[in-house]
Amino acid sequence: MGPEAGHGPGHGIGPGAGPEIWIRGPVIGDEPEPQPDDPGQLMVTAREFAWVATHGGAGASTLAAVFGGHDAGRNWPRPDQGEPGSVLLVGRTHAAGLEAVSHTLDIFRRGDAPPGLDLDAIVLVADAPGRLPRPLAQRIKVIASVIDVYRVPWVPAWRTGDLAAEPPRECAQLARLTGSPASLPARRGNR
Repeated sequence: MGPEAGHGPGHGIGPGAGPEIWIRGPVIGDEPEPQPDDPGQLMVTAREFAWVATHGGAGASTLAAVFGGHDAGRNWPRPDQGEPGSVLLVGRTHAAGLEAVSHTLDIFRRGDAPPGLDLDAIVLVADAPGRLPRPLAQRIKVIASVIDVYRVPWVPAWRTGDLAAEPPRECAQLARLTGSPASLPARRGNR
């Protein structure tokens, strides 16, 4: 069924139709898979992220090793040198860590971050096992009101250097964001 006059994008399907709905992510249908040698098709690759530590010991190196991406340490990534411009800021959930995250977030808010960088999210790594004290949880709520926040729980295996251990299920959304193999259903089923 082809588009009729007045029934293109934004016009619904017919008289009285609701708004056009856009779906994010892959859509399974009868469309053939694009071939890399087809000049009419663009191939899209997964977005790579730079993990930027907002303070020493934030966990950026561990997260880069587990989820993939570029470990920028405490430096800004350099897109002009092939490093990813998509930034994930990393901090611990203790008071000093949250203060460092807020300070670095403010650098982006003011427009003082180097050109070519996009802040995609904040990743907060638990500084200890168990629940957060209320004042820290409230600070995280404030940060989350401005930007997406992904929480990483305490992982004893990572503390001892076992980075091959499967990330906990609380990290599933972060794994999907980064395109990590940890987000694949087959791996999740191996518990």
